[in-house]
Amino acid sequence: MQFTQLRLAGFKSFVEPTEVPIEPGLTGIVGPNGCGKSNLVEALRWVMGETSARRMRGGAMDDVIFAGTTARPARNLAEVTLRIDNADRKAPNPFNDVGELEITRRIEREYGSTYKVNGREVRARDVQLLFADLATGAHSPAMVSQGRVGALINAKPADRRALLEEAAGITGLHSRRHEAELRLRAAEQNLARLTDVMQQMDVQLQGLKRQARQATRYRNLSGHIRRAEGLAFHLRHAAATAALEHARSALAEAERAMAERTAAAAQAGTAQAEAATALPPLRQSEAEAAARLQRLLVARETLDQEERRQEAESEALAARLAQATADLAREEKLRQEGAETLARLQNETAALTAAGAGEVEREAEARAALEAAEQRQREVEAELDRLNAAVARETAERNRLAQDLAGIDRRLERLAARGNEAEQEQARLGANAGDDEAAKAAAAEAERLDAVLTGAREALAAAERDLESATQADRLATQALREAEGRETRLAAEERGLARLLSVSEGDLWPPLIDALTVTPGFEVALAAALGDDLRAGTDTVAPLHWTQLPPYDETAPLPDGVTPLAQYVSAPGTLARRLAQIGLIDEADGARLQPLLRPGQRLVSRNGGLWRWDGYTMKAGTPTPAAMRLEQRNRLGDLRSQLAALAADVAQARAAQGAAAERAALAREAESSHR
Repeated sequence: MQFTQLRLAGFKSFVEPTEVPIEPGLTGIVGPNGCGKSNLVEALRWVMGETSARRMRGGAMDDVIFAGTTARPARNLAEVTLRIDNADRKAPNPFNDVGELEITRRIEREYGSTYKVNGREVRARDVQLLFADLATGAHSPAMVSQGRVGALINAKPADRRALLEEAAGITGLHSRRHEAELRLRAAEQNLARLTDVMQQMDVQLQGLKRQARQATRYRNLSGHIRRAEGLAFHLRHAAATAALEHARSALAEAERAMAERTAAAAQAGTAQAEAATALPPLRQSEAEAAARLQRLLVARETLDQEERRQEAESEALAARLAQATADLAREEKLRQEGAETLARLQNETAALTAAGAGEVEREAEARAALEAAEQRQREVEAELDRLNAAVARETAERNRLAQDLAGIDRRLERLAARGNEAEQEQARLGANAGDDEAAKAAAAEAERLDAVLTGAREALAAAERDLESATQADRLATQALREAEGRETRLAAEERGLARLLSVSEGDLWPPLIDALTVTPGFEVALAAALGDDLRAGTDTVAPLHWTQLPPYDETAPLPDGVTPLAQYVSAPGTLARRLAQIGLIDEADGARLQPLLRPGQRLVSRNGGLWRWDGYTMKAGTPTPAAMRLEQRNRLGDLRSQLAALAADVAQARAAQGAAAERAALAREAESSHR
């Protein structure tokens, strides 16, 4: 591969596009000191990927751009293009499909460099690897500059090794190995961070497993308690049913026995009456009556035995009832233990809920701190941009003043030379004073030259005054333009930050209602207090949480006297018509007085966030809410965009005024130089 052409435009002293052909053989550039020979070598080093401004003999990389002279303005762009013949196809793989390579590096003041290969933008690393594979580059020993030969002769073995590696063509391999090592170290760091994240997730997983076990135990205990209660109730019902049936049978048996005994007593009474009436005829049947009496006695004894048996059975039933009562007490104890376990689980649940109660407030505080930090970062970035712009402008002004000072020194030297010539001419005229005719002619010529010199000095003084006036006007216009651009930069940075903060992601299918509201500035806190978390619901009916369009009420209870409807300060979709019609705006001092007069559904708010609801719910003023901050940020974003739109015209006017002042200063500078 062979370098064929080097093209420069705006690079250091090459203000006009300059092409330097590199023909086969030896190409040499000869010229006096300061003509720009070293700039060509630096252009080669720069287009091959040089990143050090010190190696380019400058304090910053923008110093390679043409800084301007008294006759030419400074440039904002510099470009160097190097053409390489690739007919033998030895270029690296991504660039080996064409017969000629054109590598271009372009730099714009305050915006950095860009690289292109055959018109396609590439990374600086790609260009450095391209030249490294070609055994050359910005730091190649082949780029011999002043003192380089002596450095190579006195080089250490490590430096000579780099020279030999480049000669062997393996520099690109070392560069790729270094890049691969950097990627491997980055991958190892990512793996270490991933391990930390996995450990944190394991800790969270253990906590979730513990909570799951507690929930499962709670469900199991609840099931056991319900089954134990059901079984106890069933046993009690069965025991009561059996006792009822047994009592009924005993009652029936006792009634039969009483009937039999009553019948027997009646029969005995009848028999006694008959016996008393017919005692004599019945004497003979006394034995039979005694026998019958004996049978009755035996029957009574049998009944007594049956009664004792019934009592024994009643005692047995009482024992069974006592056993059932003991079983019921045991079940009741088990139920109490289950209730205690349930209460303990409820306490643990309440403790967990209380532990997570402040998460919303802490999240709001964290978001507020994050927004403040982002706002401070945007302000710092805007200030940094302004300072960088000021430094660049001051650097250009300093370079221009240095050039003007050098021009003034050269003019002083020329004036001193003319003064010497005038003194010599005066001495020559004094030597020829004897000739009257020549003396008169010389005196007349001297007077004429004095008049011309006086007119020239007056014209130069006027030109200098015009130059000073034009320079002062240019300085004031430039300062006004800087201030306008600074304000525009700060407002634009704040507008971009708020736009990023308030933007809705593409994956959010249901944007919240808060993004469809427009509230008068100063009433954001009142609206957020009135609606609260309801502003997070969507307007699409397919969203899980959404507002539905309903017709307005036929009749609504009016708000208390002296209350202003909040709807006057809010522009919202029709879905909020019912809600906004029941919200009133009051002063902070009237809330407690008007709250008892509210009808169902009505609420009162103050501008600083106080809330009084019809059901007695009250929220003190000053309570920060995410909805209020979001509404204030949206209003602030609208104000910023309005200010930016108005400021754009001011910036354009200031830029036009600065351009006119700069043009006038340039014309005045040219006139002053001509008169001088």
